[in-house]
Amino acid sequence: MGLPTRFQANHLHAIAHRLFMAAGTPQPISDFVAHILVNANLAGHDSHGIQFLPMYLDRIEAGGITPAVEPVIARETATTLLVDGKGGFGHYTIRQALYWAIDKAKERDVCCVNFTGLTHMGRLGEFAELAVAADCMVILTSGGGSKNSGNVTPFGGAQPALSTNPIAVGVPTGNDEPFILDFATSIVAGAKVRVAHNKGIDVPEGWIVDKHGNPTTNPADFEEGGGYLLPFGGHKGYALALLVCLLGGLAGNFDVARASMGGAFLQVINIDSFSPLTDYQEGVRAFLNGLRSTPPAPGFDSVQVPGDFERRSRRERLAHGIEVPEPVCKRIEEWATKLDVSLSEAEREAANIDRYQATS
Repeated sequence: MGLPTRFQANHLHAIAHRLFMAAGTPQPISDFVAHILVNANLAGHDSHGIQFLPMYLDRIEAGGITPAVEPVIARETATTLLVDGKGGFGHYTIRQALYWAIDKAKERDVCCVNFTGLTHMGRLGEFAELAVAADCMVILTSGGGSKNSGNVTPFGGAQPALSTNPIAVGVPTGNDEPFILDFATSIVAGAKVRVAHNKGIDVPEGWIVDKHGNPTTNPADFEEGGGYLLPFGGHKGYALALLVCLLGGLAGNFDVARASMGGAFLQVINIDSFSPLTDYQEGVRAFLNGLRSTPPAPGFDSVQVPGDFERRSRRERLAHGIEVPEPVCKRIEEWATKLDVSLSEAEREAANIDRYQATS
């Protein structure tokens, strides 16, 4: 009997957790990466959620992720860190680096971090949410570019030269509605096209072009046909994508011969270094609530600010479950058979039943 296609969050977490552990991932790392994936689904970003589970298992098998390693600090100053992820889970590396950076920022006002040995880290907004829980502001970027590679064309270009190069920012507000900005500098994340492909639906106009540079709405032209994504906002999104490359390249992640540069960059700011935290948070809340009170334009129900969509999605999906496309379920079942892992809902961990309680 196959898997259902709608899951409670704690069931999805249990599936991912058990599969990662069966593939050689230690319990704490497995638990965290599983939570990051499920949290992305809950936030409404299925592109960065459980659909990555089979891909990560593929990479572990192929040697692209070393699941049991811990990141280390390769070099540091009073206000900087160079963190080596050693090819382990990028999610876990970013979390550890974030905690180290928060400690430094609390002591030295600010901390900037670059990385080597970093693998895919999933949705950046997850880490912005972790930082605001520590009452810090965070800026996180990740991506790269190289001549004739990637899946995003430069503005005015007929061939790809960039990745999707996302940027995330988190600002604490003193309540459960932090400001969480998280977007790709391409018109959309490539994994969102994969979601449409898995569901068998077209994507909106302006997202992708086929391999000849012609506009298309068929996700197969991207997923199977060698097509490309476009930068958002034309030359402006393109310029931001280049900034992501330059920040990531600070750690020496560049190759002159290949004309490539990229990587991840993290900055944590101690708000108390500039303004009393509670005063600043009060000001931020007033500012954001003022924007929300703006009368909506025709066709809109309300004015939102970054983070509102994710909170509403989380409440709805905790209550009603998470829909997973059949092709993803099939790949999960294949891995469960291969690793001899039960996918039964009865084996959910008690701690995660509490972790994913629905809220009103």
